[in-house]
Amino acid sequence: MSDDHTPSPGRPSPGSTSRVGFERRRRRGPALPIIVGVVVLALIAGVIAVVANLNGRPTASPSGSAGAVDTGATLRLGLRLEPTNLNIRKTAGVALEQALIDNVYQGLVSRTADGQYRDVLASRHEVSADGLTYTFVLRDGVTFHNGAALTPQDVVASLTQVKNDASLANHADLAAVRSITADGPTIRLTLARPDSNLMFALAGRAGLVLKQGAGNDLATTANGTGPFRVASWKQGSTLSLKRFDGYWGEKARLAGVDFTYLPQASSANNAVLSGSVDVQTALDPTLLDQVRGVRGYTIAEGRTNDEYTLAYNSGRAPLNKLQVRQALSQAIDTDAILRAINGGGTKLGGPIPELDPGYEDLTAINAYNPDNAKKLLAAAGASTLTLTLTIPSVYGTTVSDLLVSQFAAVGVTLKVRQVEFPTWLTDVYTNKNYDLSFVNHAEARDFGNYANPDYYFNYRNPKVTQLYQQAQRATSEAEAGADLKQAARLVAEDAPAKWVYSGKALTAISDRVHGFPTDATTSRLDLAEVSITR
Repeated sequence: MSDDHTPSPGRPSPGSTSRVGFERRRRRGPALPIIVGVVVLALIAGVIAVVANLNGRPTASPSGSAGAVDTGATLRLGLRLEPTNLNIRKTAGVALEQALIDNVYQGLVSRTADGQYRDVLASRHEVSADGLTYTFVLRDGVTFHNGAALTPQDVVASLTQVKNDASLANHADLAAVRSITADGPTIRLTLARPDSNLMFALAGRAGLVLKQGAGNDLATTANGTGPFRVASWKQGSTLSLKRFDGYWGEKARLAGVDFTYLPQASSANNAVLSGSVDVQTALDPTLLDQVRGVRGYTIAEGRTNDEYTLAYNSGRAPLNKLQVRQALSQAIDTDAILRAINGGGTKLGGPIPELDPGYEDLTAINAYNPDNAKKLLAAAGASTLTLTLTIPSVYGTTVSDLLVSQFAAVGVTLKVRQVEFPTWLTDVYTNKNYDLSFVNHAEARDFGNYANPDYYFNYRNPKVTQLYQQAQRATSEAEAGADLKQAARLVAEDAPAKWVYSGKALTAISDRVHGFPTDATTSRLDLAEVSITR
């Protein structure tokens, strides 16, 4: 889930080809790198930044040549949703990944902007032709922020911990791994079966390397190997990072980063208007005119992994009836919603966004048809239905107000319950105590949520689970994509949710800031190459 739009435990854009990150028979040398609680994003305005594939490091804002780089500068960065704590191992939400992965924590590999993988703590890696053996050579001279040296045993311990402890985030990502061993600097993962998503997993939370036996409190501190270290965290206000002078690679160009959390759209706009931030992410497209043209800032548009999802609790009556879920989906006019959010998104008709493996345009399935929605409700014996929508307050009221009126047009009374994000995590995500939920799923490749009957959707389709498992075990990109495509169509027909739209990322960037990422800003913000000029 994602924290800058929604809780994150999923992507858009015409003309791109989805692909699985296979690494078969290829050796690489040194190179370049879950739900979100964010507010509605996007809309083209001002100068539009270059847009690239959001599977990896996001596209960066253009760098100007005027002014010398100020290596003593601290970037004042406004974000929308704050993590509830800093425990990267256990706390759900993209807010943590956004701030800490690549900047503070690293793994053997990370992802590039074109969806490929780059070696990080590994100096090189290769994957056997049968997809059953992954070999990494550990980089020399890496130290953690506490001064301890990185060892092969740290890697083995970190990966083994995630593999063996079901309470840890992304534990299931390493299910195919049979053994994790070290022979000198060589780390070897042996699989029980091929896993088409393993490299992707190793480039995310599951692959992060922590110091064995460090003993620090992960909820309030962090001890990573990245170019920045956590200096302080004032919950409810600011998370501060400082440049790590002992970094093994090229030193960060910034002396530090202050993440300032501004959950309300108006507060984010005011921060730009007052000049109290150098960069503000996740601008609300409905309020964009307020900051358009502010002197000294450029509004950059980028693509995201964001899937703004209206989930139906398929385990609760009457939402356990297919006809009711189909009726609700057909009652929703997504075109009207996109107009209401000022064009801040694109249509998304299924569970797989356009840049993910298995994407297919499924917008014709359960498309807007209020007359048929009424017939479906009548056939299900639910002509007079009252439901409650639980929605984090960071989303405002634009979408929920429209849903209320659109549902009313087909005889459904929708009550809206706005909650703070931690409450959503407890009531909806953990306890599954809800009728309908609207949040932004910002994680890449999160289709597995629909194959997991224990996920908060309470959705179960054994055929979908079977196809997803087949895709994971695939040894060719085409095979995996075909299985996922078939599974996604089944999910769309079952309507466990309405995929209302895929968001756009709108970011206000000071003209003095260069190299700031503009794609996928709700899921990752690699800040190592960002600079500020005098």
